[in-house]
Amino acid sequence: MALLEVQNIHTYYGKIHALKGISLDVDEGEIVTLIGGNGAGKTTTLNTICGITPASEGTIILGGKNITRMRPHAIVAMGVGQSPEGRKIFTRLTVRENLEMGAYARNDAAKIAKDMEFVFETFPRLKEREQQLGGTLSGGEQQMLAIGRALMGQPRIMLLDEPSMGLAPLLVRDIFHIIEYLNKEQGTTILLVEQNAHMALAIASRGYVLQTGNIILTDSARHLQENEMVRKAYLGEN
Repeated sequence: MALLEVQNIHTYYGKIHALKGISLDVDEGEIVTLIGGNGAGKTTTLNTICGITPASEGTIILGGKNITRMRPHAIVAMGVGQSPEGRKIFTRLTVRENLEMGAYARNDAAKIAKDMEFVFETFPRLKEREQQLGGTLSGGEQQMLAIGRALMGQPRIMLLDEPSMGLAPLLVRDIFHIIEYLNKEQGTTILLVEQNAHMALAIASRGYVLQTGNIILTDSARHLQENEMVRKAYLGEN
């Protein structure tokens, strides 16, 4: 059953038609990936789902409820968590304070404390740097913090935007292992935007290929890995 349904969404930046009637769905418990080049509309898709860049046309359904016209804070409260492109952590707040900001819409103190411990167990480096300012963390640590902050909102679905961006290969592998762990062991549903198509398709069950605001292809991750166009355009193969 689809947890998230995006139906015929059009999004504009001024007069620029960024998304041109895209539709996609994510079933509960899945990892679904969006791949495409720069400017394809991947980040815009996530921001439209989150209400940051509202859709001009179309419908977004979460768990059977229409969230298309909701404000971003209400969408978070409905269970959509986002780790944004560029991480966008609070650089002048400590690691713990950043995580507390992720739970701002909640008032269940005991469960918040339990979720904080879960984040620290999942990301031991964050526990070691609990009182360190976010701006002093390495790039990989900041990415862990961005994902941890999203988890603190108890999301029904997590939107991850370029989690490997700017990271060394070993850290990329660590981040993707954590994404797999959250999905397989914790049952977290994930919509993943990622330019590293090799890594994204390796952990996803299905994928969508975006090109200039249109979805041009959708299939299982395995079939996309075998698709000649995908291999040439996104996997760097001849």
